[in-house]
Amino acid sequence: MSISDQEMKELKKRARQLREDILDITFWAGGSHIGGALSMVEMLVILYDKYLNIDPNNPEWEARDRMVLSKGHAGVGYAPLLARKGYFHFDILKDFNKFKSPFGMHLDSRKVKGVDVSTGSLGHGLPMAVGLALGARLQKQEWYTYCIVGDGECNEGSIWEAAMAASHFKLTNLMTFVDRNKYSVDGSTEEVMGIEPFANKWKAFGFIVKEIDGHSFQELSEAIEAAKIEEKGPVVIIANTLKGKGVDFMEDDVKWHYGGLDSDSLVKAKASIANMYEND
Repeated sequence: MSISDQEMKELKKRARQLREDILDITFWAGGSHIGGALSMVEMLVILYDKYLNIDPNNPEWEARDRMVLSKGHAGVGYAPLLARKGYFHFDILKDFNKFKSPFGMHLDSRKVKGVDVSTGSLGHGLPMAVGLALGARLQKQEWYTYCIVGDGECNEGSIWEAAMAASHFKLTNLMTFVDRNKYSVDGSTEEVMGIEPFANKWKAFGFIVKEIDGHSFQELSEAIEAAKIEEKGPVVIIANTLKGKGVDFMEDDVKWHYGGLDSDSLVKAKASIANMYEND
């Protein structure tokens, strides 16, 4: 499905806002997993602004779609998105990851409205998403489960056990995204524990693979639309992204897996983001 010019304009506006929010919260908190939060922005924005069937005024609505952020350390990107959608006031994020704040670095579903699953222990999100998708089927419910996985996280055996189960049960109501920014905490994925040929691994486990530019709203939309009508088995969307996307001094640099910003670097980072969108 083609995205209209007006819709594209709104999506880009949302993405810019989210990137700026991630910078502000990182500054307020003194540090965050900023690189991987910036790389997944377009995935979060298109899901929440175009595809997820949700009601922020009724977070426990049983018929809602579920979203699992398996790479839970990137909660600094997830929390402001939920705030902007109306689940809670944005201003309370000024205490992100501070004493007595409901917002830890990994978001707790018991404390943060809109979070379906608490994550952070890598490799656990996709197994839980498989369980949610199976639960929907058993209850004869039509809601979808969406799951965003990190590529470094795919070193975990539990990811592949879950993939095997999803394929076996032909969970076409599960949509998996991999944020393929090619870095984990200790270096590039291929240096730490190579996962290539990545697409072929998912195919071998029975998944239909869509490999795209993870910063392209058009390609994301086309992949999601195709996945929604797929009847043969589960779909994985391998979204090729840049760690630190939008901030020139962070992009494609493992040093920004986790980092902090002072007032000067915050100004420089926001200027870089403004430049990216103004020249787009």
